[in-house]
Amino acid sequence: MSVHRSTYLPISVGRTQKRDMRSQFAALCYRTVKDKPQVLLITSRDTGRWIVPKGWPMDGKTPHEAAAVEAFEEAGARGRVFDHVLGMYSYEKQLDDGSTLPCIVTLFPFKVQSLVSDYPEAGERKRKWFSPRKAATKVDEPELARILAQFDPRLSR
Repeated sequence: MSVHRSTYLPISVGRTQKRDMRSQFAALCYRTVKDKPQVLLITSRDTGRWIVPKGWPMDGKTPHEAAAVEAFEEAGARGRVFDHVLGMYSYEKQLDDGSTLPCIVTLFPFKVQSLVSDYPEAGERKRKWFSPRKAATKVDEPELARILAQFDPRLSR
């Protein structure tokens, strides 16, 4: 697979310095229905905006393993996570005190085999399947939107 620079947006770091950035790991949860790819989005707990499951690095877990843990805890997704990176995007995490923390998120493909109804954050989030292009219109982060719009599960194996 070749990578063309023009397909990626620069990551926005705003007024922050590199040392101020925090890393998170995310799962792009997907399935194929009647030969059409679908991606799973969840709502954030605070604002209810559409996002992908993501979280902080975890002791004893690789980045893609941490993404898989988040897929289960936040979306109730069970399946197979892949260890190659689909892309990266940036956003500002809203903290409880009202301040923001700039984050760079590394996104891993996660092929969903099943969704369970009993998972840690079941009562705190909604989840919904979208076509990749529709999902791209639902998220606020432009870099994530670009990754979603161009997502092809055949390239994620």
